[in-house]
Amino acid sequence: MTVPMLKIGAVLSTMAMVTNWMSQTLPSLVGLNGTVVAPDGTQERFIGGSHPGSDDGWQVYSTASDPDGRCVCTVVAPASGLCRRDPRGRRLRLLTEQVQNVSQSVEVVDLRTSRDLQYVRDSEPLLRGVDGRIQTLVSNPRALSSRGLQELTGQMAQLRPLLAAAGQYRLDLRALAALRQELLDLSVVLTALQEEAGPLDYEELRRRALLLETRLHGCMNALGCGRLTALSGPLTVRTSGSRFGSWMTDAVIPSSDSRVWSMDGYYKGRRVLEYRTMADFASGQNFVQHLLPHAWAGTGHVVYNGSLYYNKHGSNILVQYHLRSRSVVLQRSLSGAGYNNTFPYSWGGSSDIDLMADELGLWVVYTSIPSAGNILVSRLDPASLDVLKSWDTGFPKRSAGEAFMICGTLYVTNSHLSGAKVHFAYHTNSSSYEYTDVHFHNQYAHISMMDYNPRERALYTWNNGHQVLYNVTLFHVVRSDR
Repeated sequence: MTVPMLKIGAVLSTMAMVTNWMSQTLPSLVGLNGTVVAPDGTQERFIGGSHPGSDDGWQVYSTASDPDGRCVCTVVAPASGLCRRDPRGRRLRLLTEQVQNVSQSVEVVDLRTSRDLQYVRDSEPLLRGVDGRIQTLVSNPRALSSRGLQELTGQMAQLRPLLAAAGQYRLDLRALAALRQELLDLSVVLTALQEEAGPLDYEELRRRALLLETRLHGCMNALGCGRLTALSGPLTVRTSGSRFGSWMTDAVIPSSDSRVWSMDGYYKGRRVLEYRTMADFASGQNFVQHLLPHAWAGTGHVVYNGSLYYNKHGSNILVQYHLRSRSVVLQRSLSGAGYNNTFPYSWGGSSDIDLMADELGLWVVYTSIPSAGNILVSRLDPASLDVLKSWDTGFPKRSAGEAFMICGTLYVTNSHLSGAKVHFAYHTNSSSYEYTDVHFHNQYAHISMMDYNPRERALYTWNNGHQVLYNVTLFHVVRSDR
């Protein structure tokens, strides 16, 4: 390969690497893979952004949620139309088209040459035979008979297409000469463009991409928690089981683990069904069964970091059941907590003790006689089930339909029936409360379980034998140091 061809190969290889890196790496860095852009007219609350200076081509914005209630970060990089206005970009695109045209021409010539060469090879025995007979006739003209002349004429007719192949070779030689000159010209232009661009452009692009990644991580950390402002419409995943029950995914494990657990009923249940994926749960297929050594009470169960936490039937004992080893690893009494329908939610069902999880960890909601039946919320150590800290919310538990934790705030619904809404919030970080007015559609009119999953930003509910999801909208205040 000539030096110009080597240069072209090196430059094109670099171009391909940069293009491939930009197309594959940047979307994952900025978090745009699989992001659904809201259509025009969809209401979104714009909360804030981290805006770069005027010299910075990257622009980073953030919104609280998409139409489904999920957190969204939006990135525009670089400023609109900047790359297309760059003359080097236009020249690179033109050169890329020229290289593609040259490559196609070379492929055509190569294919045709290979075909003609094979024809010459196939004709070689016949050509040698004709040459031998002609040599014989030259030395002895009288040896030529009418039959021999006829055979020789036929063989010459078979060889006549070689003339066309030779003519095509001459045309291909001229085409190759033109392609060679075009490649030389491209090599010169690409070399000049490479010198003009300079060796630091790629490193600058990489540096800015890493900076963008850092800023986006900061954005996502800032958007990690917020205040509940809305619930989406209900999404019915499945209709199964009795009127009461519980279903969930793990609140901690990576998203690659998509197992779903289902526990039907609230009284003396022991059978836990584990489905491989949400699709398997929706279809009722591909599941295994766990048979708990101790029956459960209520529907306030939670799966947290590979373990099922639940209230042991007929007691205020909390149980940690390790799902992989299929064994109970811990039991601990929740001191003073009422049980056996002493202080349930408004729907009853032995819902005295409600375990739940959010971004801050593992929690339990309950009440006791000393607290006069008002909701107590305690943060638990998942490894020991020790109570780390407790708060008295002042809200009567029997007046609550259901409750769930988001970002350290306990949200309470006013009913489990139609017309329910989230109307009370207790903030553990400030030990303060407020009344809220977050309406949602209670489609099947009898909610017996409502738990938040921080990994998926969704509420799981069991509603009159239907397993239903709600996406949440959280209000975020994003502060930027820039």
